[in-house]
Amino acid sequence: MSQEVITDVIIPAYNEEASIVHVINDIPKHLVRHIIVCNNNSTDRTAEVAARAGAVVVHEPRKGYGNACLKGMEYIAGLKTKPNIVVFLDGDYSDHPEQMVELIRPIENEGYHMVIASRALGQLEKGAMMPQQVFGNWLAITLIKLFYNVTYTDLGPFRAIRYDKLLEIDMEDKTFGWTVEMQVKAAKMKYRCTEVPVNYRKRIGFSKVSGTIKGTFLAGHKILWTIFKLL
Repeated sequence: MSQEVITDVIIPAYNEEASIVHVINDIPKHLVRHIIVCNNNSTDRTAEVAARAGAVVVHEPRKGYGNACLKGMEYIAGLKTKPNIVVFLDGDYSDHPEQMVELIRPIENEGYHMVIASRALGQLEKGAMMPQQVFGNWLAITLIKLFYNVTYTDLGPFRAIRYDKLLEIDMEDKTFGWTVEMQVKAAKMKYRCTEVPVNYRKRIGFSKVSGTIKGTFLAGHKILWTIFKLL
């Protein structure tokens, strides 16, 4: 890595008006250049609140977690100076943005390509993850270990990756398979990956995925399908 490391943050957000300001405010500003909030067809004031808090807001009307992340990457691709590192972070304030320094450090100082924030290794607030999330995580990482011989403890969305490696991975998923696609492709391409323990709390507001039976089923199906598709 060069001496001057540029880090940009991508935050996909759908109806996170109540939480997005907390996420933005807790990001260590000395670490990052741009905080890019990808407004994913929100029906509330997410975009307005994020902009007032100092974020760059881009709009992706097509619903889907992956679509929102891809829109953030599109914004970065249009910048004259590209970042060295991209951090992905959810907008619901379940993660602790101040722990971003712990994700960036292994890339800066130890030559890692990608760092996953592991909720399984950190302190998990009671009720922060639903039982179906815990089981789905376990099943997915077990299958990744079985088929790709790489050990992860989590598929958590909070992660940092070198920008050149992010481009090399050629992300495509537009919905719930985004995180597992990145981790499986990194495994296949023999990237140097590590995990760091992070704390995880109950999100602000209602989960659009784990909070409904339909959302849980669709997310689980897409994650498993992605693991098998990339074999």
